[in-house]
Amino acid sequence: MKTSDFYYDLPPEFIAQHPAVPRDSSRLLVLNRTSGEITHAVFNQIGNWLQAGDCLVLNDTKVLPARLYGTKTSGAVVEFLLLKNLGNDRWECLAGPGKKAKPGDAFVFLPGRLSCVVELILPDGNRIIRFLYNSADGFYTLMNECGEMPLPHYITEKLSDPTRYNTVYAQNVGSAAAPTAGLHFTPELIHSLCANGIQTAYVTLHVGLGTFRPVKAENIENHTMHSEWYSISAAAASQINECKSAGGRIICVGTTSCRTIETAARLSRTQNAAMLRAHEAETSIFLYPGSEFLLMDGLVTNFHLPESTLIMLVSAFCGRENTLRAYKKAVAEGYRFYSFGDAMLIL
Repeated sequence: MKTSDFYYDLPPEFIAQHPAVPRDSSRLLVLNRTSGEITHAVFNQIGNWLQAGDCLVLNDTKVLPARLYGTKTSGAVVEFLLLKNLGNDRWECLAGPGKKAKPGDAFVFLPGRLSCVVELILPDGNRIIRFLYNSADGFYTLMNECGEMPLPHYITEKLSDPTRYNTVYAQNVGSAAAPTAGLHFTPELIHSLCANGIQTAYVTLHVGLGTFRPVKAENIENHTMHSEWYSISAAAASQINECKSAGGRIICVGTTSCRTIETAARLSRTQNAAMLRAHEAETSIFLYPGSEFLLMDGLVTNFHLPESTLIMLVSAFCGRENTLRAYKKAVAEGYRFYSFGDAMLIL
């Protein structure tokens, strides 16, 4: 299939610039992937389409204030966007303008407290940097002091409350972007769903920017995904396995949760194991039309960019025609798109 097969037209005014207040007041388009039927609702009504025994799989990663501005001794300022923690205070990052961030260059973020040195330029232009800081302060404490939330480039309004770019259940720090489908949930909504017999299982996938990079290949099969780290606990694996065995539906909240359990399911199948097991690994799985879904029965997701790997994943699950028809309907009905936009439930 061609990348252009996943294009749709979206007027700029449909791109959400701020999150809904409250979180669960965003709109919800419900798509039956078998019949193609579309229903319009509000997100806090999602329980109407869920049933006791279902299991929501949520990604509990937490977004870093990963956009930092460093100053060289020359006075030049460079923006660093942290992508992946490599250990030992070394990070892979984007740097701009890149020509001002060469190996050996040093940058100060907090004078006398936090700085970095550029160690290496990777073939794709990303940098490897090493942070220098007073360990008594704590690296993440310093990041919270000087870093900014890494909002996507299409969000031009300033975010007044940084916590709105994290889910209410975010726990494990490490993402460069939010798992946005989860932004619609409130503690009260989760409690209400659980009270009605709907389970919640938490996995972790640290979202990198590779997921959101444009597909430049004309043929989508020639696109290479960047890898992202994920972890599945013994409790989550057991819960998902038991739900599936009992005939419950596995409903992923977001494409990141989907990619996590579908990667793990393939690993288990390769090893002739029963469904999921506790482990952590890297995934570069790319799901597009023709891909098989081994575990997922339903998906909660936002509306994604044209020609992106995310709309291709949605199309893999419910069909390209269904997807593009639903997107066209969402535009006609005035839905809000992208990270702070409205949601879809696909069953």
